[in-house]
Amino acid sequence: MAVTFISIADLFPPDQRGKYMGILAACFGLSSVVGPTLGGFLTDSLSWNWVFFVNIPLAGPVIFLLIKYFPDSSIESDPEKRRLDYVGMVLLVISVVSFILGISLGGVQYAWNTPQVIGLIMVGLLSAAVLIYVELRVTNPVLALRLFKERMVSVGLALTLLTGFAMFGAIIFVPLYFQGVLGASATSSGTFLTPMMLGVVAGASISGQVLSRTGGHFRIQGLLGIGVMALGVFLFSNLGSDSAYGMAVTFIIILGFGLGSTFPTLTLAVQNFTSPDTIGAATSLTQFARTIGGLIGLSALGSVLSMRFEDKLEKGIMGLEIEVPPLALEELKNNPRALIDSESKSSIFDATSAEIGSDSFNIVVEVLKGSLSGAITDVFNVALAVLLVSIVVGFFLNKTGFRKRNG
Repeated sequence: MAVTFISIADLFPPDQRGKYMGILAACFGLSSVVGPTLGGFLTDSLSWNWVFFVNIPLAGPVIFLLIKYFPDSSIESDPEKRRLDYVGMVLLVISVVSFILGISLGGVQYAWNTPQVIGLIMVGLLSAAVLIYVELRVTNPVLALRLFKERMVSVGLALTLLTGFAMFGAIIFVPLYFQGVLGASATSSGTFLTPMMLGVVAGASISGQVLSRTGGHFRIQGLLGIGVMALGVFLFSNLGSDSAYGMAVTFIIILGFGLGSTFPTLTLAVQNFTSPDTIGAATSLTQFARTIGGLIGLSALGSVLSMRFEDKLEKGIMGLEIEVPPLALEELKNNPRALIDSESKSSIFDATSAEIGSDSFNIVVEVLKGSLSGAITDVFNVALAVLLVSIVVGFFLNKTGFRKRNG
């Protein structure tokens, strides 16, 4: 993915990149709609193996087109600059994996103050510190820290990380809302992401075109995109267990449009204020920042969902005039899949129906839905807070202007 965006910077002048970046982002959004749908069809019609086999005939024409038509602009350069930073690569992987594992396990499988969680986070932070020390001293670092001296690069990467936090949260928790709260099937809940991705396609295409045609109003477009995204998250956070499907779909289209419009804006903000010899590293960092933001978002928002769901369910059950067996209550707290998985629901029903009856169990299921809806609302409130921080950071983007290059 990084090489794709790097090639745009290499092949086109700064004031033309927005159009092609928008096309690329639109292709990504469109494939995000077609891919899962095709994958579901292949899985249902043939087997899950075909989800992987289908890539073989798809890859062949792509490789042929790359060989035949893609320009080869390789040039001779200093061998020292082409040397790979293996130490930096290893330290980068260790720091990222350790840190993400720590915040993923914290509050879910282990308490936050356990040695497992604290140890992993400390390994991640120490590895990051050693990585910075090493990268400041090697000739060709995998993490080019000097890029952060340019304000637009630092601000663009910070915004990419923050919007990635909110983006991946939406992609994961929107289907959970449709399936667990509104009662959609597993197949149809996945298709509810389609309107969001179509919004991403529209937002990316329009934003890229506008950016190129108006001379690069980075601050205005960045703030508008994040603002629309925040509006979509705010509206979605106000949905409840009795909300209409149409309203929920409208809100995720708004969210997707805002998200899509940030893709070309933030990538170009980084690319167009980076020197040509470091544009590859800078573009790779945008993909890295979005991924890291998403991983942190999934871990943090997943922990929020788990903790808030347990708390709301316990309070909801206590408010009922039904005596739920302690073991069944513990199972429900630790297994919200009862709402989205018929097998889990059946097993819990079998364990509790004999003691509280089927009517009472249906009341408990409604409490489950309300608890999950409230927990998802809290998740989107956290995402909204992150986007509000993004709006503040967005004011540090340059107002306008593409940096020109000679030749």
